[in-house]
Amino acid sequence: MIGAAKRMHQISEYFFSEKMKEIHLLEEKGIGVINLGIGNPDLLPPNGVIDKMKEASELEEANTYQSYIGIENLRKAMADWYGKTYQVKVDYNKEILPLMGSKEGIMHISMSYLDKGDQVLIPNPGYPTYSSISKLLESEIIYYDLQESNDWFPNIPFLEKKNLSKVKIMWINYPHMPTGAVITFEQLEEVVFFAKKNHILLVHDNPYSFILNNQRPLSIFNIKEAKDIALELNSLSKSYNMAGWRVGMVIGNSEFIQNIIKVKSQMDSGMYYPIQIGAIEAMNHDSEWFKKLNTEYLKRQKLLWDICDRLYLEYKRNSSGIFVWAKITDVDKNDREWSEKILKNYHIFITPGSIFGDQGKGYVRLSMCRPVNTLEEAKNRIIS
Repeated sequence: MIGAAKRMHQISEYFFSEKMKEIHLLEEKGIGVINLGIGNPDLLPPNGVIDKMKEASELEEANTYQSYIGIENLRKAMADWYGKTYQVKVDYNKEILPLMGSKEGIMHISMSYLDKGDQVLIPNPGYPTYSSISKLLESEIIYYDLQESNDWFPNIPFLEKKNLSKVKIMWINYPHMPTGAVITFEQLEEVVFFAKKNHILLVHDNPYSFILNNQRPLSIFNIKEAKDIALELNSLSKSYNMAGWRVGMVIGNSEFIQNIIKVKSQMDSGMYYPIQIGAIEAMNHDSEWFKKLNTEYLKRQKLLWDICDRLYLEYKRNSSGIFVWAKITDVDKNDREWSEKILKNYHIFITPGSIFGDQGKGYVRLSMCRPVNTLEEAKNRIIS
């Protein structure tokens, strides 16, 4: 037997990958499981997007290798999109790199800037991929705790007291996954000043700006001088229901982007041409698209709140994004055992919060990415 690389011992199979296998086995036995675990949008992209993609697929150049940096019109569309949605000016020739999903960008950025032994600041709770990629690169993770009492915002004065001389990257993500917490301009400014003072590359993972967000969508580049020390990842997955299309982007100054291109160009080619054309069409839609999208998500959010009420879960009504983050009020607050109990008793899968870090213990996350009638069925199962 050929042994795997030692770095593989640092990680395990992605939680949801394993869980979906378990759910599939239940369904093979005839048990209908309602999956409220994964944030996989089930709605269609905007009108015209798929038609544009179909038309482009008939062109001769559609099936050839594409540029590593995307077609010019895609980069222009991304720059225009940042201008109209965030009021941020971006140079489409130097400051944008299209990605096959922003998750890919986490790997590219990490490989571009982290050496073995470098330290990286990662939110707890937070997206597990930040940690797994850092472990694969043999970097040292420093988790910074986010707490409900501080509205899931980092304790910057506490971090200032640490020895940060070896920290290369700090990951932030607002609206926050999994909690749905939003960040104010002043808070984002505080994090930018902290990173600049300590010579840290600040990476803002920003895919949830437009989903149930009651405040102005923020880019890290709304903060003056952020381009000196920051990158921003964004995606069409949640904003335009194009998760399977794998369309993302990284925005930043030309030096950062050129370093990331060095890595990306060794790992893949450009995305499929018709997908790029479809992405351009999506970003051409105005704010009416988001109003329509959020009208649907509001219905789903209300049903998830009803489900939480029936399960005696506590939650906040001012959260953003496609999830409801809720606290278990049972005496036994083991979130993994609680999740298994709900799966066994009601055949409903709800994500345990501890998979996002130990600060997620005692919480659970419910996804809005199921139709209203399915959520109604889940709600009714709980009282049966």
